Amino acid sequence: MDPGSDGTTKLMASKYEKILLKNMEQPGYTGSLQDYEKAGGYQALRKVLGGIPPDEVIDIVKRSGLRGRGGAGFPTGVKWGFIPKDHPGPRFLCCNADESEPGTFKDRQLMERDPHQVLEGMIITCYAIRASLAYIYIRGEFRLAAKILERAIREARAAGYLGSRILGSELDVQIHVHAGAGAYICGEETALLESLEGKRGLPRFKPPFPATHGLYQKPTVVNNVETLANIPHIIMRGAEWYASIGSPPKSTGTRVFCLSGHVKRPGNYELPMGTTFRELIFEHGGGMRGEKPLKAFIPGGASAPFLTPDHLDVKMDFESVAMAGSMLGSGGVTVMEEGTSMVWAALRLMEFFYHESCGKCTPCREGSSWLVQILQRIWQGEGRMSDLDLLVDLCKNIEGRTVCAFGDAEVAPILSTLRYWRSEYEELIARAEASRSSKKELPVVA
Repeated sequence: MDPGSDGTTKLMASKYEKILLKNMEQPGYTGSLQDYEKAGGYQALRKVLGGIPPDEVIDIVKRSGLRGRGGAGFPTGVKWGFIPKDHPGPRFLCCNADESEPGTFKDRQLMERDPHQVLEGMIITCYAIRASLAYIYIRGEFRLAAKILERAIREARAAGYLGSRILGSELDVQIHVHAGAGAYICGEETALLESLEGKRGLPRFKPPFPATHGLYQKPTVVNNVETLANIPHIIMRGAEWYASIGSPPKSTGTRVFCLSGHVKRPGNYELPMGTTFRELIFEHGGGMRGEKPLKAFIPGGASAPFLTPDHLDVKMDFESVAMAGSMLGSGGVTVMEEGTSMVWAALRLMEFFYHESCGKCTPCREGSSWLVQILQRIWQGEGRMSDLDLLVDLCKNIEGRTVCAFGDAEVAPILSTLRYWRSEYEELIARAEASRSSKKELPVVA
């Protein structure tokens, strides 16, 4: 743990008000409809149906400053506002529950422990964008979460919160759970839509965007689980309340950060946006698990560039992390101690990205294989100094040249480790070259 000025340790895990994790931390809370209603659940839905027009709901979300919690951080209310108001046909809402970013596990907890919070957010969103059909696209491995959501949907329908004429109003909403096949690329919203339509999960070219040509080429909003779970609280307590939390005006509210790696207390921590990495790791996470000091951390899931101990006082908000040269992404913070090889870390992540590449774009499809081969060669003691320039050249020819952001994501671990720990690559290669040189100098035995 991080010692204070007086030598005492600081533990401040409860000094902030929780929003999304509050219910599930209450003793005996099961996530059932009865428990959720006792905690004030579905009152936000009653409030909007009691007289808040759909456009005003969108305006409330805009003024709250809520931004997408899936990774991109796009303003939620603005995204809703892109849905054409004069579209005569169906509109759709898709809840992106394909939580596949390594080091990220918050959405799974929200679905398993408080499913009605997610459902209420979805119903209100459907009301705001005038959609009557919504899908939860859930990662195939999340079988327990899918089962819990199905049960919650049945409970909500029986209680009149789902179906036709919800709570006696004119609102009709149906929600269905659709399990994917465990493809990382389906976390990208257009690949998710392709998969939901029964096609192979490949990202679409944009424009057009899902707001006008989404599911079945109809206007569609795609929001992440955590994003939607915030909606009932914003409606109940107001845009100004939510906008006052965090780092206004651009990074408001709380965020559920997933802390893992070489820390004493890994887990999900809900903290205001703008909290520092130092506080998350050393106060809430208890500090390093052993005697070794911190060497590196990933601030936003595997697709975010690595940061160093010099970045511990960077605020965990979209702007500050971007200024530090990385991104907040999915909020998955992975901590690594001294002694961890950065070459090995980059290789392990690159192997993941190579396995998960959908193959649509040539730079990503061919480049990821090449990058893995070079990193394996260096790690196995067969590298050459020219490999370092080759790695950078390959990364630059992938970055910004793919249909989706996957290409940028896969090169982030390599470029960032080369930036901060290039000497580790050079040491491995120098040993390999010295070994090859010594073998050449061995005398030939007749």
